[in-house]
Amino acid sequence: MSSTSATAKVIIQNPQGLHMRPAYLFAETASKFESEVELIKEDVRVNGKSVLDILTLGAAQGTEILVEAVGNDAHAAVEVLEQLVASGFPTPEKPDEASESQA
Repeated sequence: MSSTSATAKVIIQNPQGLHMRPAYLFAETASKFESEVELIKEDVRVNGKSVLDILTLGAAQGTEILVEAVGNDAHAAVEVLEQLVASGFPTPEKPDEASESQA
């Protein structure tokens, strides 16, 4: 049985870099996939499903990172994670905040 691998270079877009909330969103999203996911910054390789590991990268805005996945759903994992990073890790709007802003 062979595993599929996929990679994508991404640039951290959000102004605060890859801090706690984006690291959590990345790890949470990566954990939805069966594939192993790793982030590579220069010569440092970390587990993409671990918030603490991701935080150790110290990735500021503009940092280039390689997302690598190995497993049956590797291509889907990389595609979704690439889109998450490109979007700048948007904050989901809470329903009660949406209704208050319309009032």
